[in-house]
Amino acid sequence: MDRIDLFRTFTRVVECASFTRAADTLGMPRSSVSAAVIELEARVGARLLHRTTRKVSPTQDGAAFYERCLRLIADVEETEGLFRQTSVGPSGSLRIDVPGRIGRLIIAPALPEFLARHPQLDIELRVTDRAVNLVEESVDCVLRVGPLSDSGLIARKIGDLPLINVASPGYLDQYGTPGAPDDLGAHLAVNYASPSTGRVEDWEWVDDGEVRMMPVRGRVSVNSAEAYIACCLAGLGLIQIPAYDVTRHLDAGELVEVMPEHRAAPMPMTLLYPHRQHLSRRLQVFADWLEQLLKREIL
Repeated sequence: MDRIDLFRTFTRVVECASFTRAADTLGMPRSSVSAAVIELEARVGARLLHRTTRKVSPTQDGAAFYERCLRLIADVEETEGLFRQTSVGPSGSLRIDVPGRIGRLIIAPALPEFLARHPQLDIELRVTDRAVNLVEESVDCVLRVGPLSDSGLIARKIGDLPLINVASPGYLDQYGTPGAPDDLGAHLAVNYASPSTGRVEDWEWVDDGEVRMMPVRGRVSVNSAEAYIACCLAGLGLIQIPAYDVTRHLDAGELVEVMPEHRAAPMPMTLLYPHRQHLSRRLQVFADWLEQLLKREIL
């Protein structure tokens, strides 16, 4: 194994915090991964990893070496592709993970144009509504909507996704139209339960720059955007939803916006990458295209 491959193997072990998971993502035997790290430690003359039965973590020297490895790997990849990029454009494959409805409604319909522009690129589009582990699942880029936890990933802010309050005409005929949050005590909401925690989200609005929240009674709760919208269309209650999600229903008169002066705070939309240093050319090209698409279609 040459030196750059040793660096790549070491960085993957650090990112996965496991020899076994690193081996799986690299498509190598675990023994080969372990041997590569041992060889690298012998070459640099320092212990790079703490090893326990449960977890692998970098030593102080290992953490510093990891950062240097990322830069060296990126420089090598950029140098290797320097002339190839200018002659034939970016090539290879990308594994991308995006929220369900954004993937289906926005990204998938626009992909033919992107692929025609970059004939040497292939895209594996994963459409999920859960938080994936980019390293363990070998994902190159993930689109997240909402607040981020401190993941140590590189984050690229795309913009803020506007939310609106909507209800069906049938619901409004039965319960009336709320004019302000004070009216919500006489109304029903379709409650949304987080798929990861099961916690029901409170109704939210912004008042003089401050976020306010309150529970609203509901007879139905759901844990997916598809069911959330379907129950609203059925007249089961009010919902708060990204505007792009219901544009078609608003245009068709199937849903009506209510309390436009009392919307929830916009949700941040962010692209996350697994490395803190340079991006590959193919990922940079895709990220630039995706950002332009999202800003044009839903922000």
